[in-house]
Amino acid sequence: MDEQDTAAILSDVLDTGSTDEETSTTGSSGLKDEPEVGVRSVRPPFACTHPVSVEPVLFLSMFSLTLQAPLSTQYLWDRISEDLGYNGSRTDECGNSSVRPDPLQKEVETLTAHWNLYLSLGGFSLSLLVVPLLGSWSDMAGRRPVFIIPNLGMALQAIVYLVVMYLKLPVAYFLLGRMLSGLLGDFNSILAGCFAYIADVSDRRSRTFRVAVLEACLGLSGMLASIIGGQWRRAQGYINPFWLVLATSLASALYSYLLVPESVTKDPSARLFTSRHHKAVWHLYSTGGSVGETGGRLHRCKLWLYTLCFFVVVAVHFGSRELYVLYELSSPLCWGPALIGYGSAAQHLAYLSSLLGLKVMQRCLQDSWVALVGLVSNITGLVVFSVADTTQLMFTGYGLCFLFMAATPVLRSKLSKLVDPSEQGALFASVACVESLCFLVGSSVFNSLYPATLHFMKGFPFLFAAIILLIPTGIISTLECLDQRRHRRDSTSS
Repeated sequence: MDEQDTAAILSDVLDTGSTDEETSTTGSSGLKDEPEVGVRSVRPPFACTHPVSVEPVLFLSMFSLTLQAPLSTQYLWDRISEDLGYNGSRTDECGNSSVRPDPLQKEVETLTAHWNLYLSLGGFSLSLLVVPLLGSWSDMAGRRPVFIIPNLGMALQAIVYLVVMYLKLPVAYFLLGRMLSGLLGDFNSILAGCFAYIADVSDRRSRTFRVAVLEACLGLSGMLASIIGGQWRRAQGYINPFWLVLATSLASALYSYLLVPESVTKDPSARLFTSRHHKAVWHLYSTGGSVGETGGRLHRCKLWLYTLCFFVVVAVHFGSRELYVLYELSSPLCWGPALIGYGSAAQHLAYLSSLLGLKVMQRCLQDSWVALVGLVSNITGLVVFSVADTTQLMFTGYGLCFLFMAATPVLRSKLSKLVDPSEQGALFASVACVESLCFLVGSSVFNSLYPATLHFMKGFPFLFAAIILLIPTGIISTLECLDQRRHRRDSTSS
């Protein structure tokens, strides 16, 4: 059996039970005002009388990811503390800022940060290669496989973590789980597939808000998972919450298989293991795609600049996010599982507040200015985090970040509008590749920076994050000013 037959069989298995393909120009949104090439709705095995989209897929997958992320960090902290004989949660230094920090605490923080880095490197370095492969393949083979395969990989990761916890194996075995998930695409493939699906079924006018709704699903699921995870871990430990991680990953895969209709025409000859998918991504950015070939050099530059903005914003977001739990666990905050859960929930609540703010601001502001408001919100919150030494100040920082997620849906939408409808799969494959790189670079930089700056300023990584966010702020404002000036010149000349 050759490579082409294997890919075809895999695609047929994932689409078993599909009925006759019906051309659909409205998709699940019902808002289409422009035909898009190759968009079809293929019914899943169980027909649904109501429009079904990908929001539940992303909700369940994000719930699984958010439930396990802070718990795995806390588990690493506890295991490393146990190995080193550190019991800092019951020392006096947490309530007294004048007490010199325990050297063992610094060692525990450093080792935990390093293990977080190793796990991120192990997973995302593999997904960096796999995500663009799956994303571009989905443009021909359909979106549903990109929802199912990575969810199965996340389920395998949860199984490995459970085995480590049950048998008290060395934490190095966590790397095996991360690598299995990375080889099957990891969460970034699901994220890329969902946004590509929304681009398939939405029009240009509604796309920014539809993308924001999808990101709000990330926030809602993350908020619920954070609250549940913190309380559950305090009551029953680590093992039972990780069973829920496994269950939600499997539920997301099952939902995708049974209920999500296909949004693109499936090409029976589509091959998974081919260099064509990576070449499609490179062609998009080297020429600007079909639109760039006619739109000229400026169009290609905008594609690169908005991608750079997206990279910086997402790298800061995910890089700094991994430090919140470490920052809160250690002195002078010394939060327990409940407060850590509430803090993570407050962070994810910003997804919903950002959605509401985006909807309101779109009534009077262009999308670019909405993104700038979101970046200012993020910068001010990070500055407060950098000096937070009390619980009240830490939650003040979370409050100031209430619009910090308004920038990413605008950037995704702008990138989507820069390419032809037939190139959405290649675009979101490239965005997924950039997002994987964001995880890799953000995790590497911030998990290395945190232990290196503990001796002079514990919150320096947050201050550093606020400073580099000035880069996308300047780029977006400059491009918007240039666009407005060009529109005024064109309207005057006409």
